[in-house]
Amino acid sequence: MKTKTFLFIIAQLLLFTTACKENTVETQIDTSSIKPITVLVQADGTYPKVPLEKDSVVIKVMQTRVKSLSSFPSITEGLEENMSYMEKMAAQAMNEGEKPDFMLFHEFPLTGYSSGTRQEKLPFTIEVPGPETERIGKIAKACDCYVIFGSYVRDKEWPDHILSINTVLGRDGKIAKTFWKSRNIKRIYKDREITTTTIEGVRDAYREKYGIEEEFPVLQTEFGNIAVSTVQFDPFIYAAFAMRGTEIMLRTATLFAEEDVVFTAWSNDFYSAMANFTLPASTGYDAGESVIVGPNGDILAKHPSKEDDGIVEAKIPIASFRKDRTIPNYALKMTNPVFEQYLQEIPINHLDLEKEKLPKTGQEMKLLIDSISRYNPPKKATW
Repeated sequence: MKTKTFLFIIAQLLLFTTACKENTVETQIDTSSIKPITVLVQADGTYPKVPLEKDSVVIKVMQTRVKSLSSFPSITEGLEENMSYMEKMAAQAMNEGEKPDFMLFHEFPLTGYSSGTRQEKLPFTIEVPGPETERIGKIAKACDCYVIFGSYVRDKEWPDHILSINTVLGRDGKIAKTFWKSRNIKRIYKDREITTTTIEGVRDAYREKYGIEEEFPVLQTEFGNIAVSTVQFDPFIYAAFAMRGTEIMLRTATLFAEEDVVFTAWSNDFYSAMANFTLPASTGYDAGESVIVGPNGDILAKHPSKEDDGIVEAKIPIASFRKDRTIPNYALKMTNPVFEQYLQEIPINHLDLEKEKLPKTGQEMKLLIDSISRYNPPKKATW
């Protein structure tokens, strides 16, 4: 009797095992279509880089006047004058002080800032790549250095959008990298908002086109890891760039606060340079005073004037700085519970609109921002 029972149990176990195997085969998940997770930050605190060509590198910041294309008799004349001035300043940079490895111009050396509606501003933009970047590439090749400049840009893939982009020309004269502006500062004006399109404004479409790794890109060069940004007063943006391995943060500005540059460099343990343009003192704006700052917050170089053009220069001991360096130690784990519950006032993708619905003016942009704000009572945009 016991033998029969034992044999019965064994038979049932065999049947159960066979059924499990068959069921496992039937329910296998096809993982071939699952995309691997993109590694944006190294878990051990290191970061990707390429070997350095030399131990120290020279940054030159080009503090120059700004002339809007809208103020010239024609766009062609405006671009020619502004380009010629960039070439003149580059020649000066090569003939004064040490040879530059990075030559940083400000946000608008070519196009200047133009007022008006979206359709009125679009002609005063450039294309990247285009004849302007080809010509600036010749400067980079002749000077054997990286040349960085900001501009308003139009792009056929983003019809009617005005993009704020910093372009890096390599030593070979070719475009090494373009950096979209991450996001615009908001609520700085009472009657309007900035209308340019940033990554934040079209984030999902941007990510689909270029990949998540291009939201905070870092260019690994033989002179160090660089990133370029026009963002101001935004510690999270620069912390993200630091986590991605930025060693030299190059910034372009339309006016700026020195304290912002100093604190950002200090808190993120990287070198930083800010290129500003000049304006006559009679305008009432605090322009000029471009700076280069060390990772300990020390100002390494600063232009003394708010209205005079000139060049700011500093040498960076990139090899000794890089040695045994890891990314900064942030209190992210501790603060995560707060961050996870925070909702920013303006949702991302707010400019992912049909071109006919893009705000035409700063005032219309404010209406859009007010209408989608999570902090204000809903306001209906009327354009």
